[in-house]
Amino acid sequence: MGLKYRNILVAIDGSKEADWAFQKGIEIAKRNGARMILVHVIDTRSFAIIEAYDTVIGDRAEKLAKDMLEKYQQQAVEAGLTNVQYEIEYGSPKIRIPRDIAKKHHVDLILCGATGMNVVERFIIGSVSEHITRYAPCDVLVVRTVKDAG
Repeated sequence: MGLKYRNILVAIDGSKEADWAFQKGIEIAKRNGARMILVHVIDTRSFAIIEAYDTVIGDRAEKLAKDMLEKYQQQAVEAGLTNVQYEIEYGSPKIRIPRDIAKKHHVDLILCGATGMNVVERFIIGSVSEHITRYAPCDVLVVRTVKDAG
């Protein structure tokens, strides 16, 4: 692994932490002349609580994700990046991002926001950022907001 990042993945989930990760990702990508891949994984585990899963729910989740990622893509282009793409996947973000998506795109840096879960939630299911850090095939930068860091 070199000293320069070429393929940067930013995990986008709509949170303030993910927005901060995106902003840092722009600066890192500009410094390295890197490609940025914005990724949102629609967590299908949340569909399990819906008794009669309807494709309308999945379609709506995908439309919301697409709109969100297109806005981020536009911001990145306006900030000066020339190679920005996005991807929407289904499944568990903590598994899909480090094990599938990062490998597929030959990612050498993943940026994600710090967890927004409370202590009990982290104990029971573990945080996405923790799982990405543990299983990613590359460097990982977990970005905290000012509130998280203090």
